[in-house]
Amino acid sequence: MSTKPITSGARRSKGFKRTATLLQPRIKSVGSTRGFAVSRLLTHWADIVGADIARAARPVDVKYGKAGLGATLTLLVKGAEAPMIEMQKDRIRDTVNACYGYNAIQKVRLTQTAASGFAEPAQAPAPAQPDPSAEALAKASQTAADVENTELRQALEALGARVLTQQKLK
Repeated sequence: MSTKPITSGARRSKGFKRTATLLQPRIKSVGSTRGFAVSRLLTHWADIVGADIARAARPVDVKYGKAGLGATLTLLVKGAEAPMIEMQKDRIRDTVNACYGYNAIQKVRLTQTAASGFAEPAQAPAPAQPDPSAEALAKASQTAADVENTELRQALEALGARVLTQQKLK
């Protein structure tokens, strides 16, 4: 009888694997569906175009033309920073083509939106707080009179007056 352990046929490596080796096949498959032949463009975007541009814009997809000559790189840009990125499109195209190793990108197109998606719905402004009454100020001042530290006493008086005013409103 053999004491050999049962294995699934696949050879297991000993020790830890680098994260890059685990993620590379997944990044490549996701990148190829978006047209990114070189996944390095996605993984090293800040290194390729610089930190300032990377903060303002991120690559979304690459669309190849009908004839297969030249592609269009679409960047997602925050609306307020779009004019600055617009002025740097030629530089971005040149640095991305240097990453590819040939003139793969012919045009850079900008899509203006919030980087996290659609904007959150606007919230109504908080209602204005009424000023504390003289009665509330006097009561708060009387309560905090034993505090020796002047700044702390004044802060407690202001807080107490606001609390007493809020209780009166309810």
